[in-house]
Amino acid sequence: MPLILALDQGTTSSRAIVFDERGQKLAQAQVALPQHFPSAGWVEQDPRVMWENQLACARQAIAESGFTAADIAALGITNQRETAIVWDRATGEPLYNAIVWQDRRTTEVCDALNRTGVSAEVRAKTGLPIDPYFSATKIAWILDNVDGARVRAEAGQLAFGTVDAWFLWQLTGGAVHATDVTNASRTLLFDIERGAWDEELCELFGIPASMLPDVVSSSGLTAGTAPGVFDAQIPIAAIVGDQQAALAGNGCFSAGDAKATFGTGIFALMHTGATRVHTDTLAATIAASDVGAPEYALEGSIFMGGAVVQWIVEGLKLAHTPAGAQALAESVADSHGVVFVPALTGLGAPAWDPLARGAIFGLTRGATDAHVARAAMEAIPLQLADLMEAMVAESGHTLHSLRADGGVTVNRLVMQTLANVLGIRVECAEMAEATALGAAYLAGRAVGVWSAPEDLPMLHGVGAIYEPALDADSVAAVAGLRLRWAEAVKRSLKWERG
Repeated sequence: MPLILALDQGTTSSRAIVFDERGQKLAQAQVALPQHFPSAGWVEQDPRVMWENQLACARQAIAESGFTAADIAALGITNQRETAIVWDRATGEPLYNAIVWQDRRTTEVCDALNRTGVSAEVRAKTGLPIDPYFSATKIAWILDNVDGARVRAEAGQLAFGTVDAWFLWQLTGGAVHATDVTNASRTLLFDIERGAWDEELCELFGIPASMLPDVVSSSGLTAGTAPGVFDAQIPIAAIVGDQQAALAGNGCFSAGDAKATFGTGIFALMHTGATRVHTDTLAATIAASDVGAPEYALEGSIFMGGAVVQWIVEGLKLAHTPAGAQALAESVADSHGVVFVPALTGLGAPAWDPLARGAIFGLTRGATDAHVARAAMEAIPLQLADLMEAMVAESGHTLHSLRADGGVTVNRLVMQTLANVLGIRVECAEMAEATALGAAYLAGRAVGVWSAPEDLPMLHGVGAIYEPALDADSVAAVAGLRLRWAEAVKRSLKWERG
């Protein structure tokens, strides 16, 4: 029985899962990944700990599966994207901690670049806005703030990689320095139409091209693991950024298919097939595909998804647990006119305003903690509804249903409200680990375990389904809710400069 090992390196944990040929989990291992916050807005992780934790999880998952490394047909890597790591090519030692995608230390640099008028050219090539979220300015910060780093980089002594490339270097004993097209497309250095690193972008951001990894397909044999990593060599057959992996893991391979992953934030992608959509409000990115030709997706990021529930529990202390927060919100029929804009770290797509700030509007003497909790829960689907409507408008594709995965999908109120405000069916993925499943599918596809998405029904498996409430009262309630929400968002924009 062919087995596939998926390495899933998230922002807060390392995880490894062994799948069988039916896409069922045989074993899973997971360990928390510490984050460090050395200054306001800075988020870092230790690359050594990342790798040590991920390797330990992989070995544990294989052992608990009852099989050995020799039984693993292929390995797939999926990872938090945009996070930047720079290391010495000779020693393999990182120069500095990994600067995580959430890090905002280069905000002023990005603002200065945007004022020069180059943003349109950058977006035309990369599909991305100039923002600290992406890798380029993180790399430059390391080169400019670690003694001797820039000189060493210009001498060809340093390597850059997102987490996947760092893992590939470790898995191959330093023999392979490569990334895949999905991760490359999130760096601000990659031309997504030419499918190549761009020299002008490297010069703009001050990145020596010699630092950059080779770029390979998301699905395909890249290398084998080095001796000593496992008890036997395992083919490395997939590398894919986490959100593109989740798109595949939800069975979204055709233009117009869309998914939303609910984690700390919300990451929504719509497949656009062979067409790259030019947009000023969303990100255009490369989708992982199981065919040779490049395929694309529209992407939008929302910063506060599950973090909204976390803040209700830990910040406002309205409940002791997320389940308690949900029960509190469900104890009232509506929010009593209260609207919560969760711009606690600015607003993501489609507003994309880092200067917006969180606000609660509509408070009266009749408002209670339950109404605030419900308004917070409603803010999650309301943000996503704005984003999905922008995707429909930009892509020209009609959205008939939305696939959802991630921890927040267990929240009935959030999912039903989402179906109501979008007016379409919301399908929760049968397997919560859609990201790991997508990486496993792409790896298995490369070695012939599966020949098409239809060969792995788990990609299309559906758990809970939420249909929109379309009676007259529900439609009127949604219309009123969205009007209040739009006005509240408008008042929250550019607050920091207000």
